[in-house]
Amino acid sequence: MPPPERILPILRRAATLARATPGRSGFLVRLQDCAEVLVAGDLHGHVANFQAVHKAADLARHPARHLVLQEVVHGPFRYPNGGDKSHQLLDLYAALKCQFPARVHLLPGNHELAQWTDRPIGKGDASQNDVFRQGVNEAYGAAGPEVYAAYMELIASLPVALRTPNAVFLSHSLPSARQLATFDARRLEADTLEPAEYLPGGLVYGIVWGRDTAPRTVDDYLRKVDADFLVSGHIPTDAGFSVPNHRQLIVDCAESPAAYALFPADRKLALADLVAGVVVIGAAKGEPGA
Repeated sequence: MPPPERILPILRRAATLARATPGRSGFLVRLQDCAEVLVAGDLHGHVANFQAVHKAADLARHPARHLVLQEVVHGPFRYPNGGDKSHQLLDLYAALKCQFPARVHLLPGNHELAQWTDRPIGKGDASQNDVFRQGVNEAYGAAGPEVYAAYMELIASLPVALRTPNAVFLSHSLPSARQLATFDARRLEADTLEPAEYLPGGLVYGIVWGRDTAPRTVDDYLRKVDADFLVSGHIPTDAGFSVPNHRQLIVDCAESPAAYALFPADRKLALADLVAGVVVIGAAKGEPGA
């Protein structure tokens, strides 16, 4: 682990840069100077899959390519005393955001939202919120609470959704059909959101927790956000990706196989173009990183 005095400035700088991302309006980013997008699905602490995605993005050699990561916290990888290692991916995102501030983006998922709002989310008998905090303290010792606070500030700085120049919308998921009846996409561009928007029934909660992939629901969502296609995560897949309907691609990097999608952002696309850009990562199962 980097020492606290080294990681804290990086986390705080990344939060500042996330809020100042070119094309950002409230909680929506319209990607700027963007010819290609590489989007990875839910990473959940999987360092090896992150490394594969990072290598594939090759941002230094592709100046018009943007990298989009999704849901990095709460994973199965543990320190010796049982703490969750997934905070390491927040470190890696923050370092990349500082290196490529206009072209690296992290979309929060329901797990980031749960950790930030301290709304319990569990798996089996364990509270993932508690195990995550334990991991931070295990890694940083006495500085753990300060580092944890910096992680929460970083999560608070993130946008909720992205839109490409060619009308592909990226969000962790989408609201249910019932919630879409009152969904107003203009609220995504508000400078601040009321606390209720992060709770059940709220705007952000619906976008990161919803699981309705019915064609009519996706059509309604895309009409309201003025986009042609949706690339999302949230729903686990056996193959690393799935195409649940005629306008949506789901990518998943939580396990193996995992998948990301690389697609052009400077021309009109068909769904087949999005699917053609899917690359499956054959990372071995097991401990993926330090």
